[in-house]
Amino acid sequence: MDVRRYILTGAPGAGKTTVALALRARGHHVVDEAATDVIAASPHERPHEHPEFLDLVVHLQRHRQEQAGATPVQLFDRSPLCTLALARYLARFAAVGPSPALVAEVRRIQEQRVYQRLVFLIQPIGFITPTAARRITYQESLVFAGIHEEVYREHGYDLVEIPPGTVRERVAMIEERLP
Repeated sequence: MDVRRYILTGAPGAGKTTVALALRARGHHVVDEAATDVIAASPHERPHEHPEFLDLVVHLQRHRQEQAGATPVQLFDRSPLCTLALARYLARFAAVGPSPALVAEVRRIQEQRVYQRLVFLIQPIGFITPTAARRITYQESLVFAGIHEEVYREHGYDLVEIPPGTVRERVAMIEERLP
């Protein structure tokens, strides 16, 4: 059976997870974001500053992708390309970059065409609500969003912009594009 895996991406605080939860409530197979769970499980105050952080995210993303089963249509709250965007974003502040594990995973998803080329880019809603996992200003989230767009376009993905609106409107825009 052909499995079609679609990615939801965008700036932190843009509403991806809220949209993903609404899609799940409507019966869609949604795979949760990995980074938030890695942050929650970390003993460190600022987990993203530790060298193992990106590899832990990559490992959990791959595990979740492999465990998602054969449901014909799957929606992923972020992907390894988002982790690559995070590596580039973090490189602005410290001498870190994509690890060998991240580079290998990006190569694998590209070569195996793991994800559909159509990616849903959830646009920022105009503000950000800080959480334990989201410690970024709105302006920085816009910079991070730009890096996401750049990474996906570099890797040949077609971005469908999902503008600010109600959750119902955003979900409807995504559902119109799904098979």
